[in-house]
Amino acid sequence: MKTYIHNIFVFLLFIFTVSLTSSDLTAQEKEKFIVVLDAGHGGGDPGNLGNGYREKDIALKVVLEVGKALEKNKDIKVIYTRKTDVFLELYERSAIANKADADLFVSVHCNSHNSQAYGTETFVMGFTNDRRNLEIAKKENEVIFMEDNYEKHYEGFDPNSPESLHSLSLIQEQYVDQSIVLARKIEDNFSKSVGRKSRGIKQASLWVIHNTYMPGILVELGFLTNNKEGPFLNSRKGQLKMASALEDAILDYKKELDNNVGSDIFIDDDEVIIEDEVANDSTEIAEPEKPMIYEGVTFKVQIAAGKSRLATRSYNFKGLKEVSREKDGNLYKYYYGETSDYNEIQRLKEEASEKGYSSCFVVAYKAGEKVSVSEVIKSTAN
Repeated sequence: MKTYIHNIFVFLLFIFTVSLTSSDLTAQEKEKFIVVLDAGHGGGDPGNLGNGYREKDIALKVVLEVGKALEKNKDIKVIYTRKTDVFLELYERSAIANKADADLFVSVHCNSHNSQAYGTETFVMGFTNDRRNLEIAKKENEVIFMEDNYEKHYEGFDPNSPESLHSLSLIQEQYVDQSIVLARKIEDNFSKSVGRKSRGIKQASLWVIHNTYMPGILVELGFLTNNKEGPFLNSRKGQLKMASALEDAILDYKKELDNNVGSDIFIDDDEVIIEDEVANDSTEIAEPEKPMIYEGVTFKVQIAAGKSRLATRSYNFKGLKEVSREKDGNLYKYYYGETSDYNEIQRLKEEASEKGYSSCFVVAYKAGEKVSVSEVIKSTAN
């Protein structure tokens, strides 16, 4: 009898220990930074076939390399929308990310064109569906026509309708700032580390990222239709280089989030590069000669943002004084300076940049509401 009771006690102790361990593991899992990697196309959808290469294969190989590298980090959990050559319906991809309560969604693709265009592009969700971005959006969204019962899954969405594309942007709007930060890091890595031509950060209405409840981007690794870029992307060497650049960008992004506040966090929509525009703003005046006042408009320089509420003291902001703080959702945004003089705010922006805030940018307010800087400067200054 004693032996029986002893065995029961040992069994119950074992169950209790296992349950505690399981609970602890679950908590640890939730604390991990979850990255969902999405290899575009797959199965009966090959993507583009520029120069005879298959987009679906290249995207998958790059994604698997990125994931393998990220999985070495104990603080990161990687989830793949696909690890083999299978067809996934478009809505399933975002559903996987949402179900995992992911922190980041990265979709990888390859580009094509009827010319010898070349270079990388990274897309975030946005309203800027100009002519070429509209075509990109249509191309990536039209895969829904390959799905059964697509009318049911996409609630009347029409990839060829600008109105449908515009409506997609609403859900992702709150994550655009963070998405642009990652997009910039990726494009910088492609350019500086791999030596690719960066065509910049773009905004387009893409279904695959519109319904994800976390920052999300779509990366175009390059043009398979280009006679030099196609072979590079189809090569093992090229795929490893592109994967390494993506991995480094994701790790750098996570590091800035862990630090809560940083010089390159949360870039304004006005800073997104559309098409092949250069990053230099032709309206900037490096050495202003006279005031350029916009009555009723307040310009500020956004230098950082994050989840921590920092005292607006100069020692927290590399010696900059006149720093203000604003709560925006669950974030605190930090601004340097405040003026109606556009030339003066450009001087302050340059000053902040020299202090180390290289990705700072100008924002504008009118009657207490944030307005587009580009629209303000189109009006006549006093």
